[in-house]
Amino acid sequence: MTMRLRMWVLALGGLGVAVLYVLACLDLPSFGGHRHPYGDRAVRAALARHTANTISSVNFDQRALDTLGEESILFGSVLGTVVLLRQTRDEDRQQPEPARVAPSVRRYALFALPVTLLIGLYIVAHGQLSPGGGFQGGVVVATSLHLLYIAVDYRALERIRPLGLYEVADAAGEAAYVLVGAAALPAGWAFLGNFLPYGTFNTLASGGTVPLLNAAIGVEVAAGVVVLLARFLDQAVEIVSTDEEAEDRA
Repeated sequence: MTMRLRMWVLALGGLGVAVLYVLACLDLPSFGGHRHPYGDRAVRAALARHTANTISSVNFDQRALDTLGEESILFGSVLGTVVLLRQTRDEDRQQPEPARVAPSVRRYALFALPVTLLIGLYIVAHGQLSPGGGFQGGVVVATSLHLLYIAVDYRALERIRPLGLYEVADAAGEAAYVLVGAAALPAGWAFLGNFLPYGTFNTLASGGTVPLLNAAIGVEVAAGVVVLLARFLDQAVEIVSTDEEAEDRA
């Protein structure tokens, strides 16, 4: 295919997208009006499947395949970081020196750590009932562990952060999401279809597969953020300039 033909194909494709975009905009409900077709359908579907939090119903039921893509982006980012920042043969790892922490900072961080961890787990567990969910709660859980880095030092964080286990948990969270989606196929549903009993509305067991997918996301996000931060915190770069380089820059 010549460059001229490629440009024509690109122009026709762009023109088609532009036409479809304009037609879609013409049918948009007016701003501030009472007509919200997508929102109304989303709310009805959430209530029909006994999911109290409509946003979680959209994320883990109505558009669960999109959420799988978002989770996979984070998983791929963590995997790429692990590969790029891995220790090479010509690198030496030195143990971090103990750091002095102000007593007030130590007391506050040690007090906030269990509270933050509990809040993060609560957000994950109640994702189908109230605002939040696996993405938000997973970040909060990962943040709570790093409060030990602030309260004590990096060595204390390393003792409660065996990276091998967190890397396995990251992969397990990604795999669990896919396996729950695939479990719908033998039952005659589509991939990631909500095939489990919907349970009682506004309880932890409600929503069918929504709490399972939400929990898988929580595990993947929490473990992924811990691994991601660990790889960056383990890096130490020291730039030493020779006299000749300094003279050249001058």
